[in-house]
Amino acid sequence: MKGAGRLPILHSGRGNPAPTPSLPHSFTPSLFIVSPKSTNKPIPLLAGLKTLLSYQQVWLRGDILAGVTVAAYLIPQCMAYGELAGVEPVTGLWAILPPMILYTLFGSSPQLSVGPESTTAVMTAVAISPLVTENGANYASLASLLALMVGVVCIIGYIARLGFLADLLSKPILIGYMAGVAVIMMTGQLGKISGIKIEANTAFGQVGEFFSKLPEVHQPTLIVAILVLVFLFAIQHRFPNAPGPLLAVLLATAAVALFNLDGRGVAVVGKIPAGLPHFSLPQISLGDVAKLIASAIGIAVVGYSDNVLTARVFATRHLYKIDANQELLALGVSNLGNGFMQGFPVSSSGSRSVIGDSLGSKTQVFSLVGLVVVVAVLLFLRPVLALFPKAALGAIVIYAATKLIEIPQFIRLRKFRRSEFFLAIITTLGVLLTDLLVGVAVALALSVIDLFARVARPHDAVLGKVPDLAGLHDIEDWEGAETIPGLVIYRYDAPLCFANVEDFKRRALEAIEAEKHPVEWFVLNTEAIIEVDITAIDTLMELHGELAARGITFGMARVKQDLYAQLRRSGLLEKIGADNIYPTLPTVIAGFQNRNTPDGSNSANG
Repeated sequence: MKGAGRLPILHSGRGNPAPTPSLPHSFTPSLFIVSPKSTNKPIPLLAGLKTLLSYQQVWLRGDILAGVTVAAYLIPQCMAYGELAGVEPVTGLWAILPPMILYTLFGSSPQLSVGPESTTAVMTAVAISPLVTENGANYASLASLLALMVGVVCIIGYIARLGFLADLLSKPILIGYMAGVAVIMMTGQLGKISGIKIEANTAFGQVGEFFSKLPEVHQPTLIVAILVLVFLFAIQHRFPNAPGPLLAVLLATAAVALFNLDGRGVAVVGKIPAGLPHFSLPQISLGDVAKLIASAIGIAVVGYSDNVLTARVFATRHLYKIDANQELLALGVSNLGNGFMQGFPVSSSGSRSVIGDSLGSKTQVFSLVGLVVVVAVLLFLRPVLALFPKAALGAIVIYAATKLIEIPQFIRLRKFRRSEFFLAIITTLGVLLTDLLVGVAVALALSVIDLFARVARPHDAVLGKVPDLAGLHDIEDWEGAETIPGLVIYRYDAPLCFANVEDFKRRALEAIEAEKHPVEWFVLNTEAIIEVDITAIDTLMELHGELAARGITFGMARVKQDLYAQLRRSGLLEKIGADNIYPTLPTVIAGFQNRNTPDGSNSANG
């Protein structure tokens, strides 16, 4: 079986390198490590420091404007997330300070805002609340301990180069998971916005208790929350780039002062400790550490996934690259800093990152500008912060939660593929019907199962000619398509492994049986098969033997370099014969058509 122009090694296993897009003139390859010449070089440990050392004056205006605006937005937001995490509101502001410095030094994204955010805050509360109930332990110390543990988990992941794990969370799983988190966030604020004391810990329990205690609603508190929510949605609609949460809380604070609302029972933040957070080693109990391990891993996985996915969005938008493994280190160091500085676990904030980007942030200098603003507020504006109504903070959390429920995305999934829509729905229900950490496990398990199902039962095709259309195509897709009599070119659209190789063999034999004419050649188009395992090798040998016994020649086309090397090492290449390996589909057809010529071959065993 010979064909003109065949090569023993056909395609690079990695494909041709994609062209690197050109960057805007205000970005340099050395700054974001996207130069093609340095793609394979290890990223510097202090990736962000390289940015600062390469800083250009033209970026300063955008960074300052973005930093001041983001600071105005994050002050009430982080106080609300402190409440959500179960610590004092001012701890939310403390928890933004170490990440602003540490991520600037270690992070690979120039535009990501790392600090308190909704998901890790609510996961912190869920993880710590049972321990406080059991032994009355210090809540703030447990939150700091959990931040330390999350940091350690992330750094271990960095050392083990586990950045790829974020890819296990597929889009449907993330959509469903965030919707579940959003519902938990909103139900967790029902007590704060109504003045009702709600003791239930589950989302459905909180909703039920809220409605059962409606007569106990504190009307001034509820009115403040409703007015803040209405204001937030209105200003978002009219002025999308305005610091709505800051304006809402300032107006609510003014209302507290003018109408003496705190004297009428509206809860306020209260006295805020003077100064800034200081170094403090959390109280560490081996029992608490053991109970928080699962929580720390869950928060690290979810926080890192959110971190790297948000960073990728901006990297794609502005044509630079981020390093997924470096993001593990940056997030780990940021959480370690919070653990030692009286904070709690953190991740990235999509809303703050979007605001900074819309105002022209170019580097993490915008975070340093925001740091200066927050420190100034903590030092000089504490009396104003003390009058913040907690109902307004609860309304901000609810407002933020509504942005996490992406109804258009659910509709898009429903139209695209029902299985992915149901994955999103099941994940949402898993988060709501179990606790949040079990929901993380459910999300990961569903992602893996979904991936496994696609690999185990992928699409396949028998290729043939279509009238008036160049090339070879799936005969199932085109009316009038026909195979070449005697030749079956079969494509299996997944790498061959133990999970799918029996399915491959069965469907390959079915393709042969379905032919109207006696089959002389069976050629496997391997364009989607980038590698095989030993189980697949043995099954391919079995298939080769069965076909040879039936007088059918077995060949392969479009074999990549890595696969070719595996075939050679396994001995399968010797059985098939190097002459039965074709670089392209046209050379397969040419070889088949010339099989009976004097220089051709038509042996059944190759």
